[in-house]
Amino acid sequence: MTALTQAQRATSLRAMESQHFDVLVIGGGVTGAGIALDAASRGLRTAVVEAQDWASGTSSRSSRLVHGGLRYLYNLDFKLVAEALTERGRLLTTIAPHLVEAQPFLWPLKQRVIERAYSAVGVGLYDALAVAGAGFRKTVPLQKHLSKDGARGRFPDIKPDALIGAIEFYDARVDDARLVVTLIRTAVKYGAEAASRVKVTGVRKNDAGRVDGVEAVDLESGDTLTISATRVINATGVWTEQTQKLAGSSGGLKVLASKGIHIVLPRERIKASAGMFLRTEKSVLFIIPWQHYWVIGTTDTAWHEQLEHPVPTSADIDYILAHANEVLAEPLTRDDIIGTYAGLRPLLQPAVLDESKSTKVSREHTVTEVAPGMVSIAGGKLTTYRVMAEDAVDFALGSAEAKAKPSVTADLPLLGAEGFAAARNQADRLGARYGLDADRMKHLLSRYGSEVESLLATIDADPTMGRPLAAAPQFLRAEVAWACTVEGALHLEDILVARVRLNSESRDRGGAAVDEVGEIAAEVLGWDTARLEREKANYRARIAAEIAAEEQPTDAAASAERIKADDIVG
Repeated sequence: MTALTQAQRATSLRAMESQHFDVLVIGGGVTGAGIALDAASRGLRTAVVEAQDWASGTSSRSSRLVHGGLRYLYNLDFKLVAEALTERGRLLTTIAPHLVEAQPFLWPLKQRVIERAYSAVGVGLYDALAVAGAGFRKTVPLQKHLSKDGARGRFPDIKPDALIGAIEFYDARVDDARLVVTLIRTAVKYGAEAASRVKVTGVRKNDAGRVDGVEAVDLESGDTLTISATRVINATGVWTEQTQKLAGSSGGLKVLASKGIHIVLPRERIKASAGMFLRTEKSVLFIIPWQHYWVIGTTDTAWHEQLEHPVPTSADIDYILAHANEVLAEPLTRDDIIGTYAGLRPLLQPAVLDESKSTKVSREHTVTEVAPGMVSIAGGKLTTYRVMAEDAVDFALGSAEAKAKPSVTADLPLLGAEGFAAARNQADRLGARYGLDADRMKHLLSRYGSEVESLLATIDADPTMGRPLAAAPQFLRAEVAWACTVEGALHLEDILVARVRLNSESRDRGGAAVDEVGEIAAEVLGWDTARLEREKANYRARIAAEIAAEEQPTDAAASAERIKADDIVG
């Protein structure tokens, strides 16, 4: 069992201080995690550090979709869409079939002939690119044309006058934070050293001016460390420019932060068996069904405040509600909302900061040399993280070494993926053994894949782990313990934000579960009473700050409310 634990973290930190690495990755979002796996699986000595928790930035605050980008077809970005659809197919079938699930969406039509015709061509091309990218195999069902009655059968809660019919097409959904944690764990399986809450404070250079490592601080202990590496890859998203400046170079990427927000609703609030894809005057709006809730978003607005804790404003929430209510028969109100969250997209600007540096540009992401020995990568999207990672490592190695040590991640299953089909076939047996119904087993399989039996085995050692959380019965107590013993949670907020995701999936942001979750974490992580009380107080302060922030009318006011709650470390 490859686990992210306190002991593993300590071992990795000692290795980072004492060993020399081929590749050091700064940033533990989906791009950095993907780079760490790509490099480690090539046999490169690899280290990865993250200043906060794994996936704490953009990669835990997305629309939770793996998709080709249907809207890009209307900009004729065929290569971009084809690449994303190929990656979608790989994730669905080989890399992470337990975490990524095919999801039908309706594209509502308002005109009987012209709109249906051009939409059918667009979705048809989308399907064709997906099939071609998967070696002429279907990884999701092809488009289906629905009459008005057929569409309302799939989405009964749509307004009768909102459509005359629809096209049903497929994309996929993913728990973004779980994908990142699983990528990091898989990288560790292949030899990477990994430590969260390690902040890079400086970039080191040798006498020839080449980057050869970094200075960092362990935010948990306050200890400083020096990490030596032949190549440093900056994958810090909206923090890209801040990290580049540490190298004292004029090179690198220019990135702007764009905020996207989402609201979360209980599953029973909207009667539908498919999601909805809507085009708005600014972007698109997805109404996305999950097992126990709906996610609706997103927005696309410039963000000029602090980067660690973006938050929705009252105006953002009103925008999402207004656009969703244009098609919903029973209008949503704020009382229906059980959760909100906001993330920042790292939008690349047209040119790199220093045009004299070598650069590789794609339609969605760019890799460039910051200084000899250090590269930056930014842009892209969750769906194409693997391609971004391969490009970044290839670029850092140079063409000759990259050819000698090519990427192997296109067909590399993540932890929980290998044997997933067999594990799914064991669901009835395992459910009967542990007294878990089909709905519970579906939930567990979609989170842990073929590792579900190992998770359930913890109940054998401690039967109390088989009980649901009193305030959040969709989760077992075993899942909280697993977050701490396997998935690298160091703090109460790590559990509730990115693993047992009550921060965005419950009306009180997990407040009612704090005592029970804290009790389990304290037992597993060895906290004393004072530490436990500090963790609970810190998380409750975060809840209050987030709730206060979303009542504010502007980004500045919302940000000011959010940062009234101190970070647990750092």
